[in-house]
Amino acid sequence: MFKTLIDLTYRQARRLAVLVIGGSVLLFGIALLVLPGPAIVVIPLGLAILGLEFSWARRFLGRVRGHISEQHRKMRLRNSR
Repeated sequence: MFKTLIDLTYRQARRLAVLVIGGSVLLFGIALLVLPGPAIVVIPLGLAILGLEFSWARRFLGRVRGHISEQHRKMRLRNSR
């Protein structure tokens, strides 16, 4: 009984820690959209941290990666002309 309670508490504590750290990094990245700084690096980092525990963050990170890849491809096409 105590083993189950300890496991449950550990999982909840880990999930809460990932939420707080990942959410803070993500919010900092969003703030960097208007402040000087590398928001394009910090936002995916926050999503990657959140993706350790939350499937919605993994899906959104996949969409962000796809969008960045598409923009990179378009930029390379434009520069090759």
